[in-house]
Amino acid sequence: MNVAPVGTATLGVGLWGQLDMTGELWESTLDWYAPYADPCTDCADLTAASYRVIRGGAFADTASILFPAVRGNNSPPSDRGQFGGMRCARAP
Repeated sequence: MNVAPVGTATLGVGLWGQLDMTGELWESTLDWYAPYADPCTDCADLTAASYRVIRGGAFADTASILFPAVRGNNSPPSDRGQFGGMRCARAP
C-alpha cells in the first residue's frame, strides 16, 4: 500500500490541525447508529440504541474504507476486539 509517513500528508489536515486520523483501527464515536437525520449539521444521535457508530477502518480492511467519512456500526459498546478502539477528543 502507498502510505505516507506519519505527519507528512498535510492535504487532509483537520480543522484544528490534526493529522493521521485513520487507518489503525475502527474508532467508536459518541453517536448511536441510526439513519442520518435530514437536515443535519454537526449533529449526533445521542438516543441510546444497540450499536455505536464506528468510523475510519483498519489497515486490515480494504483501502476503499480507510476514510473518516466511512460509517459502520459496532457490536454493543461493552464488546472488545482487535480492530476497534476509540479516540479521546475535546472541543477547541
